[in-house]
Amino acid sequence: MKNKVDRILGGVLVLMLVIMTLDVLWGVFTRYVMSNQASWSEELARFLLIWIGILGAAYASGQRMHLSIDLLKNKPVRLIAALIILFALGVMVVGGTRLVMLTAELGQRSPALGVPMSLIYAVVPISGLLIIFYRFPDLKSS
Repeated sequence: MKNKVDRILGGVLVLMLVIMTLDVLWGVFTRYVMSNQASWSEELARFLLIWIGILGAAYASGQRMHLSIDLLKNKPVRLIAALIILFALGVMVVGGTRLVMLTAELGQRSPALGVPMSLIYAVVPISGLLIIFYRFPDLKSS
């Protein structure tokens, strides 16, 4: 199951990076060649960078490449996993869900793309759930 999630998440991250690269190239082209930058290109790049950064942190955590995992390497695996899960659950899942619900309730939209900001913020609880998924098997380790 983990390998399947790794492949899907890795593929999504690569796709978003490709889209962001093409978007930035389009923005540069429209700015310098056409002398009128596409108004949406900068905003799309910003939102993709947010998603890549936060989902990338979840992916790195699943690959045990995240910096925070190495900081407590002399402690028991269960303790580290429990601390990571508590953080992900409390801050990312619960706090992120409250943020998504609040922005949806307020009806906030991005200025250039008109995308609901709750969609942009949804990456926080999604990444929190992925981190919990990746760390949960460590609770069973000895």
